[in-house]
Amino acid sequence: MTYAIIEVAGKQYRVREGERLLVDRLAEEDGSSFTPTVLLLGGDSAPVLEPSKGAVTAKVVGAVKGPKIRIGKYKKRTGYRRHTGFRASLTQIEIESIKGKPARAATTPRAEKSAAGAPAKASEPAAAEVEKPLQEAESGGVPAGYADMTIADIKAASGSWSADELSGALAYEHGHGKRKGAIAALESALAKQGGES
Repeated sequence: MTYAIIEVAGKQYRVREGERLLVDRLAEEDGSSFTPTVLLLGGDSAPVLEPSKGAVTAKVVGAVKGPKIRIGKYKKRTGYRRHTGFRASLTQIEIESIKGKPARAATTPRAEKSAAGAPAKASEPAAAEVEKPLQEAESGGVPAGYADMTIADIKAASGSWSADELSGALAYEHGHGKRKGAIAALESALAKQGGES
């Protein structure tokens, strides 16, 4: 999805191909094409801050009037009242094409390094370190479906969980979610169970 930020008559607009928009009145003829000033090109690849000239072409659809604005002035106890109106003179344009640099290859730098061989070993321990606390927490007695529970669900259900499930859920929160409300609910449920036994 390619977009561009263009400048027309001193104002900036974010546009896509085929989009129509209203800008301040232009001196162009109806049906004529022009190239606005392009400030930025963006999309699938990284944004380009200095695009080439002619990267965006726009076509003038026609001249239109903006909505009517009513202006009233009034001063109390003097009888002073003035009413005027205003309609902006606008031009409707359509973005015909956006030409940017070709999108980069879909491969990420990590995939390229792993294809080379040596740097792939450095990324494998990082993935294993992320999965390790999850496996430890799940083996420690995390209740079924805990990862999908909201804080309100945790507060409601924590009263019926065993101490092993509560400690497993607490370990999971410290390792992953770090949700303050869930941690507080689990710690209070553990304290209640410790006080009862």
